[in-house]
Amino acid sequence: MKIAIDTFGCEHGRSGVGSYLISLVKNLKKNTPHQFELFGSELDRYTYTSENVATTYTGLSLPDSPGSERLWHFFSLKSFAKKNKYDVILYPSGIHSLPLFFSIPGVAVVQEIVSETLKRTNSLFERQLILYKLKKVTKIIAASQFIRKDLVNIGFDSSKIEVIHNGLDHSHFYQHTELEGDTVTIKPFSIKRPYFIYASRIHHPSKRHIELIQGFNAFKAKTQLPHRLVLAGSDGFDAGIVHEEAAKSPYASDIFLTGYFPHENLPELYSCADACVFPSATEGVGLPVIEAMATGIPVLCAKSGALTEIAGDNALYFNPDNPEDITRCLELIVADAKLKEKLIKTGFEWVKRFSWEKTADKTVELIEQLVK
Repeated sequence: MKIAIDTFGCEHGRSGVGSYLISLVKNLKKNTPHQFELFGSELDRYTYTSENVATTYTGLSLPDSPGSERLWHFFSLKSFAKKNKYDVILYPSGIHSLPLFFSIPGVAVVQEIVSETLKRTNSLFERQLILYKLKKVTKIIAASQFIRKDLVNIGFDSSKIEVIHNGLDHSHFYQHTELEGDTVTIKPFSIKRPYFIYASRIHHPSKRHIELIQGFNAFKAKTQLPHRLVLAGSDGFDAGIVHEEAAKSPYASDIFLTGYFPHENLPELYSCADACVFPSATEGVGLPVIEAMATGIPVLCAKSGALTEIAGDNALYFNPDNPEDITRCLELIVADAKLKEKLIKTGFEWVKRFSWEKTADKTVELIEQLVK
């Protein structure tokens, strides 16, 4: 079987979807009877390929813009797929990079809460287009039960949706006990400890950076502790509002916005933190939560979206819309050593169930069932 993987919409590997694709390809079985071919921007010829499995890549010379990619999917993908004799196409960016019509089976991976995406989409035409394209795919892979329930609630056939959780690279995300000292040096950054870490793209208001900053301000005022707040992630929608909030904080010198932070260096950044704080209110996946657990730090996160599903009973939960509740959890995690140790220990055990190898195997099994 010739399985194609569409790399468009994965933001050159610098996003959650991009990381997903890199990990998925890396964990495809070496002895597979199938042929895997990736296609996308010529810029990404070496972004997603892996030495672990033989894949080919077809690069397309398109302008690097969502509009150009959309037009190509609408008007050229059908003939492109026929010419390359694909049996099935996997669309990792399953909301934003889909064709209008499917001549061969298509599998869309959905890693965001579609109802929330529709709310953020101002154009009625765009909302209808998202729903139309998703309903035309052969199968949908939902990255969580929460996403699956959301899709069913807005009218999708439950039999069309399969839940396959994202995995975790345990060879990459583990506790770095060798990192000591008052300062963490991860080129080009030098960050003074102790600190709390929130690794996520800066999207306002859905990621709740503002509420976190406000909660952190109150924590600093009440405790007078030397902790810093590290916000690691590239700028997204209305990121300027978050930057302004950080700049006007009375503790602005203790708030560090790194911009895009290389995924390969995140384990070290997590390991040296006192805790991972994840206040995102509309999270469909929550992969940073289990990544943080694997590096041996406690997790504080929003009791919202898929986070309770992903973190289980191994996190300290708060109301993401209530800065005072965030402050309470920050105070608790630095004051209660037994609670901190308990969350670290149970988190270690919990994340053993997540594996990119399992994710890749289940994805290929689903594709095999479609094309027999």
